[in-house]
Amino acid sequence: MGGYLHDFLEELIEFRRDIHRNPELSFQEFQTTEKIAHRLRDAGLRPVYLPGYTGVRVDIGEGPIAAAFRADIDALPVQEQTGLAYSSQTPGVMHACGHDIHLTVMLGVTLLLDAMNKTKPLGATIRVIFQPSEEQQPGGALEVIRAGWLKDVPRAFALHCDPKVDVGKIGTRIGAITSASDTVRIRLDGHGGHTSRPHLTEDLIFAMSQIAVNVPAVLSRRTDVRSGVLVVWGQIEAGVAPNAIPATGFMAGTMRCLDADAWYKAGQMLDEVVEQVAAPYGLSVSLEHERGVPPVVNTEAETTLIENAARAELGEDSVILVEQSMGGEDFSWMLQEVPGTMVRLGTRAQGGETFDLHQGDYNPQEEAIGNGVRVMVAAALRSIALETA
Repeated sequence: MGGYLHDFLEELIEFRRDIHRNPELSFQEFQTTEKIAHRLRDAGLRPVYLPGYTGVRVDIGEGPIAAAFRADIDALPVQEQTGLAYSSQTPGVMHACGHDIHLTVMLGVTLLLDAMNKTKPLGATIRVIFQPSEEQQPGGALEVIRAGWLKDVPRAFALHCDPKVDVGKIGTRIGAITSASDTVRIRLDGHGGHTSRPHLTEDLIFAMSQIAVNVPAVLSRRTDVRSGVLVVWGQIEAGVAPNAIPATGFMAGTMRCLDADAWYKAGQMLDEVVEQVAAPYGLSVSLEHERGVPPVVNTEAETTLIENAARAELGEDSVILVEQSMGGEDFSWMLQEVPGTMVRLGTRAQGGETFDLHQGDYNPQEEAIGNGVRVMVAAALRSIALETA
C-alpha cells in the first residue's frame, strides 16, 4: 500500500488546501462537488451525482458491494483565524470541523483502491460517498439514503477529525460514539408594559428566565439521568429598554441526549414541559422543535474490523478508546440502515496544541490524511475479504 499512497500523498495535500481555501456551506458545495467529480473522472472512474443536490458517489471494482465509505464535504459559517497561507478566501465560511480532511482522505481511498484494482482486480465493489450538508440538520445523509445509495451495502465506515487525539492514532468506541441533537426554538408573545407595573401585564423576561432554567431541569427529572438529556440555550432575545417589559421574546438552543430511546421520549414530552413552565405567566407560547439526528451507534463487528486494520497499518498502540461525544452527526442515519462504525482520526501534533472543532483557529495536522487513507483502505480490503471468502 505504501508505494501506491506515496504516489498520491502530495497531490492529496494540495487538493485539501484548495478545498480549505474555497469552503462552501451545506447544500451549496457546488465547486467542491465538481472538483471531486473532475478528479474521479481523470482517474477513469464514473462519479454519480446525488439527484437534486450536491455530492457524488463512486464505485471502485466489480462484484458485490463490500462496504461503503462516507465523507462529508460542507463547511461552517465561521470566520477563519489560523493565518495559514491557504486560509479561507470566503469571508465568514471555514472548514472548521475538518470536513476538508474527511473528503480528502476518502478521495485518497478512492484513488488508491482504483490503482490497486487496475493492477489486480479487487473482486468486489467499494462505494465511496461524498455527502453534502452534514452540518445542517437533519443532514444530507437522509438524501443519500433516499437516493438508494445504501442499497445492498453490507457495512459502512466514516471518520471524523479529533483534535484531542494525536496524529498516528485513531479513537474508537463500540456503541454510541455521538449523541442525539435537536434544535429548539421558542417564541413568546404578550402585551408588554412598564417595569414599574409588572402585575398589569405579562412579565415576559421573567417568564423566559423560568423557561431557560426550568425546562432543562424538568426534563432531567423526567428521564433516566444516565441518558444524559441536556438542553442548552444559545440564543435569548427580548427587549430594548431597561424600563420596558417587551411584548415579544425569542429563545433557541439544542437538546442533546446520549441514548436514542430517551431522545424519543424527551422529544415527545418537550411541548408539555414548555407549556407547563410558561403557563403561570399568561403568555402565548409557540414552540418549534426540529428533530435533528440520533446518536451514531457503532456495531461491534465493524469497529473490531477497523481497529484491526488500524493496528496493522499504524501500530499496535494506535487504537485508543474515546468517550462518547455530546455532538451530533448525521452518519447516524446511515447506521440505522446498515451496520458500521465511525472512528476518530487523530489530528493533533504530538505534544502540540489542542484546538476545538467549530472554532476559527482549528488547524489539523495534514499528516493525518495519509493515516486516514491507510486505515480506510485496509478496512476496505478486509471488507472485501469477508464478502469474497
